[in-house]
Amino acid sequence: MAAARAGALGVRWLQRAGRNVVPLGTRTASNMTKDMLPGPYPRTPEERAAAAKKYNMRVEDYEPYPDDGMGYGDYPKLPDRSQHERDPWYDWDHSDLRLNWGEPIHWDLDMYIRNRVDTSPTPVSWNVMCKQLFGFVAFMIFMFWVGEKYPSYQPVCRHHFSYNLGFLSALG
Repeated sequence: MAAARAGALGVRWLQRAGRNVVPLGTRTASNMTKDMLPGPYPRTPEERAAAAKKYNMRVEDYEPYPDDGMGYGDYPKLPDRSQHERDPWYDWDHSDLRLNWGEPIHWDLDMYIRNRVDTSPTPVSWNVMCKQLFGFVAFMIFMFWVGEKYPSYQPVCRHHFSYNLGFLSALG
């Protein structure tokens, strides 16, 4: 009995000691650093210039997301353009995402990568595509109607049986 109690106390002691041995850096290693997180929304022109410098942008090009409580902070509002629109022949630092080092990343980058949304302009305008689609569908409906109205079948004639065979002559 005493051995079981000592074993249980030993296990509890090891559990408590194990909690204190966890490295302190594991919690912060999985998160973004303070420099990577967006700062507070810039209120003055000086804060705006500092935020533009932080994101390697010119002050004229820097425009933060509106302060609507979504937590964007001073992160720059970049144009909603997919990675398809960027030059494929340019020597990018990260050629898969077509990004250079230090370049600000779009807030919705996971939506605008090359295997998702393509925002590049289409070679044919939408109204031309719709006219072609609806014209084709209307033509097919018209052709089905004509096929129902004037059916066309392969010409057939009655069966030609050779009645000199024994099993057919037995049928009568």
